Amino acid sequence: MWAGLAATMAVATGLTAWAIRPHPTQAPEPKTAPANWTKYQQVDALMQTALLQQRQMHDSKGAADTYGRLLKLDPHNKVAWYNLGVIAQQDGKTADARAAYEKALKIDPSFTSALFNEAILLKSSDADRAIGLLKRAIAADPKDATAYLHLGQILAEKDRDEEAGEAFRHAVAADPSLHSQVPERFWDSVNPSPTSSQAGSTR
Repeated sequence: MWAGLAATMAVATGLTAWAIRPHPTQAPEPKTAPANWTKYQQVDALMQTALLQQRQMHDSKGAADTYGRLLKLDPHNKVAWYNLGVIAQQDGKTADARAAYEKALKIDPSFTSALFNEAILLKSSDADRAIGLLKRAIAADPKDATAYLHLGQILAEKDRDEEAGEAFRHAVAADPSLHSQVPERFWDSVNPSPTSSQAGSTR
């Protein structure tokens, strides 16, 4: 019912980077009627209104206000907190975005999109924290190519080249289109020599 969130916003940060990740997972439909059906309907109606404001009307302020109303009814709604973070991040309100993502992560510590977006916010200011968040995102979704890509970039900037090379290798293995975004000095890590590949395949 609550499908889709804000469209992704791409920015250039040395590599082509996904600054804000959409989260396509929708809230699960209840298998049985909720105890408070009226409240459930109100929350759902507010979510639909907020998504319309956010995605189609491009009314971020209106959407934020609607999410705020929703959270008064359902303070543990991780999707609403996440979308408030997306809006704040798009508006350049870093502290507000982090606070909203942290609220979502308290509800669901493995919420990969919140982990990813908060990591992107912290890449420049707190690299170690960003690394930890990206590793948590990867643990929740081992095929998360963009998380591996950004992890590799941060590790490379900290001169942790062996770990960076491993991260870039996983990124390209999961999504070969990311190869062009791997720094040239790591190409050997991403593309091992034919001899090494053949040796590795001999058992």
